[in-house]
This record gives sequence, C-alpha cells and structure tokens, in this order.
Amino acid sequence: MIRIGIVGIGFMGRIHYLAAQRLREARVTAICSRDPAKRAGDWRSTRGNFGPEPGMVDLSGIKTYAQYTDMLADPEIDLIDICTVTDQHAPMAIAALEAGKHVIVEKAIALTPQEADRMVATARQAGRLLMVAHVLPFFPEFRYAAEVIRSGRYGRLRAAHFQRVISKPDWSADIGDAAKTGGPAVDLHIHDTHFICWVCGVPQAVFAVGTQDNGTVTYLTTSYLYGEGGPAITCSSGALCMKGRPFIHGYEIYLEQATLVYSSSGPPLTVLTADGQAHQPELPGGSDPLTAFAEELQAAADGVRTGQEPSVLAGQLARDALMLCYRECDSVRSGRVIPVSGALRNELS
Repeated sequence: MIRIGIVGIGFMGRIHYLAAQRLREARVTAICSRDPAKRAGDWRSTRGNFGPEPGMVDLSGIKTYAQYTDMLADPEIDLIDICTVTDQHAPMAIAALEAGKHVIVEKAIALTPQEADRMVATARQAGRLLMVAHVLPFFPEFRYAAEVIRSGRYGRLRAAHFQRVISKPDWSADIGDAAKTGGPAVDLHIHDTHFICWVCGVPQAVFAVGTQDNGTVTYLTTSYLYGEGGPAITCSSGALCMKGRPFIHGYEIYLEQATLVYSSSGPPLTVLTADGQAHQPELPGGSDPLTAFAEELQAAADGVRTGQEPSVLAGQLARDALMLCYRECDSVRSGRVIPVSGALRNELS
C-alpha cells in the first residue's frame, strides 16, 4: 500500500484528495494545512473552476499536520503530493526528496527553470522519484490524440492547433497572482506546451505574439518551429476573455489520413477520414474530470511501487515544458524567433 500525504488543501488539494479515493493499492493517510479549519475537515473555501461543490470532509483516520516538517518526519508516508501555489513547489519538493520521500508536485513544476533544475538534480541525488502532475494526457480526448499520433494509426502528423482560454481566475487570490504562478503563459499554457512536447518532441525554435499586463504575458499564440519536414504546430492560450465565456480547450489535429476535432465547448471528439466519413470514438473515462486525476495519481503510485518513473509524469519533461513557456514569453516581448537549445531538444528526443 502506497501511503500518500497531501500538502496544500486548496482547490487542487481537494481535487487530489477526492481522486485518491479511487486508487488501487494506495490511499491518502495524511494532509498538511496551516488552516485549522481545513485540518478539521471544513473545506468549503476550496472552490475552483470545476468539480463537485466543496463542503465538509470526514478526516477520520487521516493524520493532520500544521507544519510541513512534521509531515516529512512521518515514516509512514511514502509519497508527498504537493498541491500548493507554484512558488512553493521547489523548496517543498526539495525538502521532501532530501527527507527520503517520493514526490508528485502539481504543475507547473516550479516558478523558474532554475528551480526546476535543482528539483531534478535533487531527485537524482536522493534516488527518489520526482513526478509532475500534468493531467492533460490523462483526459480521454487527449489520451486518444496522443495514442493516435504516437502509433501512426492515421499516418504522419502534419499540423495541429491547440486552444486553451479562460477568463481571469478570480476563485483564488494566489492563482491570480503572477508573481506566485508565472501568469497565464505559464500556469495555464503549460498544459499544452507539455502535451506538445510529449507527442511532437521539442521544437527547434518558437515564435509567439501576445498581450501583456504589467509585463506579464496574459495571452499568446505560438508557432512551434520544427524545421523542414516537421509538423506545423500552433497553440493559442490565455486568460483574456470575459467571464460570460466558460473555460474552453481543444484541438484540431491534421494527420495524413484523418483529422481529429475536439472542443470542450462543442460536440464530442470527432474523427474525419479521407472517405468523407466522420465518427466519434468511444472513450474510456467518461466526462467526470476526477477520473483523469485518479488515473494520474494511480500512475504516480504505481511508479513508487515499481520504482519506475512514468514517462509522462517525468520531472525532466515538465522542466523542459516550463523552459519552453519562458522562451515563448521572450518571443512575445521581443517580437523575435527564439531558438530552443540543442541540449534541451536532445534531452526529450
């Protein structure tokens, strides 16, 4: 049994706790929060932009810690699940790894690539797993797209456009604080940057245009440049629309023998084929978002049990996706094509 301790009982901590109720051979045995009300099970303040309505939680049988150091000293915890704000990820993950714990940390891996480098190096030195909770590949529509692209079922990937747009997040002061999260071009956009790296590889360069608010990139459209013969990949992402429009994400993916079309605001994922036919594949998991989070945490728990890092949750992949986000922001600010170092591309190839 893999024993999990969650630190940070906000919106995402609550989602991880609920998703963990579905795990096999793993369970949450401890939580850590500075808020005494949350340690008593009053989670009504943990509202977010999806999932069930927050309320009271029965924490019978769950250890509760006010101090993170006390949680790390607990020998009956195998995996620390860090669900705090991004600027706290690096020090908390490094402390957990040095304490001999395996770690899964919410995206983004860290606030800066330099912090992410230290996290990856610490995990290597400690001989522990550092996993980053990029959940998008576990959503049915994106899992299907990844499988189709990577398998070559419909031929070579020729082009794709991804989209991810929200209004400015107002359910959490921390999430809306760019100094703590990196702003929408990191905290939001990294979902698609990570997925693009996962299925397409790292580009040779990026070119992005966008909008800024006091120096923080709030919306951008990026072209990922793979060179001659490479796919034409673009993504538009940001927190710019008015509140009347719900969160949307999706893609159009153009393969040699099929086109995949999906939008969270439209009909189900549709596959268009060369013979003019269209079909909607059956996708496991349904529409419950907790299913994707449960599968993500299951992969992490299985990794701890087997000692094998799940490649889609790899700390190095998450670090390189973060680096790409910053290269894209550099492009927005400078108006130039920004190269991606050969070393970075080779690490993910």
